[in-house]
Amino acid sequence: MARKVKVGIVGMGQGGGAIYKTLRSIEDIQIAVVCDRLENIPGMQAAQLDGVQTCISLEDFLKVPDLDVIIEATGVDSVRKLIQQYKENYSAVIEAQGANLMMCIIEEKEKLADIKRLKGELDAILNSVQEAIEVAGIDGRIKYVNPSFSRVTSINAGQRIGNNIFDVSPNGALARSLRTHEAVFAHRAVVGGADVEVIANASPIVVDGKMEGAVVVFQPLTDIYKLMEQVKASNQVINDLQTRINQISTSSYTFDDIIGSHPEFESALDLARKAAKSNSTILITGESGTGKELFAHAIHGSSLRLDKPFIKVNCAAIPETLLESEFFGHEKGSFTGALKTKLGKMELANGGTIFLDEIGDMNLYLQAKLLRVLQEMEFERVGGSQSIKVDVRVIAATNRNLLEMAKKGDFREDLYYRLNVVELRLPSLRNHKDDIPAYVHSLIAKFNRKFGKHVKGLTTQAEEVLLQYDWPGNIRELQNVVERAMVTVDDEIITHKQILNLVDSPSVIQHHDQVFEGIMPIEQMEKKMIRMALERYGDSVEGKKQAAKALKISLATLYNKLKIMS
Repeated sequence: MARKVKVGIVGMGQGGGAIYKTLRSIEDIQIAVVCDRLENIPGMQAAQLDGVQTCISLEDFLKVPDLDVIIEATGVDSVRKLIQQYKENYSAVIEAQGANLMMCIIEEKEKLADIKRLKGELDAILNSVQEAIEVAGIDGRIKYVNPSFSRVTSINAGQRIGNNIFDVSPNGALARSLRTHEAVFAHRAVVGGADVEVIANASPIVVDGKMEGAVVVFQPLTDIYKLMEQVKASNQVINDLQTRINQISTSSYTFDDIIGSHPEFESALDLARKAAKSNSTILITGESGTGKELFAHAIHGSSLRLDKPFIKVNCAAIPETLLESEFFGHEKGSFTGALKTKLGKMELANGGTIFLDEIGDMNLYLQAKLLRVLQEMEFERVGGSQSIKVDVRVIAATNRNLLEMAKKGDFREDLYYRLNVVELRLPSLRNHKDDIPAYVHSLIAKFNRKFGKHVKGLTTQAEEVLLQYDWPGNIRELQNVVERAMVTVDDEIITHKQILNLVDSPSVIQHHDQVFEGIMPIEQMEKKMIRMALERYGDSVEGKKQAAKALKISLATLYNKLKIMS
């Protein structure tokens, strides 16, 4: 029975914990040790309950022997460097981003089967291809020859392995590569007792930056064309797998990343949290830039499918002629340029969630095929005849009125009602401007990390400019303005002048001039601020509550000040 792969995990937070949960159920993997500086987090507690060795010191972790794979899930440069410096040479390190991608692949049984099958195919190729392969250590001692080596040279493995290449073939490509530490290409030579003319390529074998030996591959000139066909077939298998890996992703945001306290916004957030626990189709509506994609990510991240693929399709960004192929894939030769079978987004999302952004831009033909997927959970690839079953949760988003489009015949009415099982209506930013200060605070922290700055905030005048602007581009435009301000600011505080240079709105500039030009007594400024707050929120009880909150005073204090002003 083959030895299990021994794995150690560093960092048992949300990412590392999810990786641990996935790997512990795989029969061929033994999780030998996990490490985190915090003992009481869920990931560490789960490992302890499973009887897995835990430690809070990276030094203790690196003392655990015979680790085949170390998964670095912290994403911290210093931790990664220490692992690379002190790990055993035979231990492979998978870093945070690679580990997250690996988790997505491992979780899918068919992907794991593909990888196992690929390994078997590569082993078979190594032993059965026409090319002769010979490997020597840095000292020239021959370590390996494949069956084709004996076939081409008439020298069996027992006669070759253990000899020194500098003695038996001092002028060959392998010896030359060992001497020069460089690759050798298209070296022509006559080999073995068969006096066969071959073309040889040799390359150094480098492990952890150190040359450990070299390998030579050669073949009789008459077999070159056969070799090219075999390599082409092998590369196709690898490329197909790589294409599939590159297209699979997971959600990037959670509900913790969504900020907003306005009642309409909180209502949408509450509905999204509830809908996330179901498998119902969701339609997210709202103007461009209101955060529809962010909500889609968060819903997937809180669903029962969170450890399955999250596939995004922007229906407006893909040419109409390619939409069907992108969605459902195509068979090799199904149209000009279809050189290989391609998996579509629906197939890649199997078991997970597909996010259809700008669904209103999908053509009617494709709408009919999408309706079938929603009804029957099956489809055919372009050029194919076999039905493919999938289990996919659909989240769609649009800034258009699909019901009005349906009445005009521009959108299928039956598809609209299939998509609109749960509708999330996201308010425009101009309707919940109270959230702007919180958004700005979060964005400043984000861009401080991105640009390596230490901006603490913005002036009251700058904040007022942001509050007066109508934000036609919504939260996306606000993010753009704050980022541009952060790029240009040299101080720790962003001023109103910097903001005014970035928002092209005469009403904002005019209002700013009326409010901030000149100096006035504090008492007069206070009255002006109170009047402005009441103008914005209204003179009702609820309006006064909102005004008091914006002014950061109690409702009772506001009433007292209004008495004095009257």
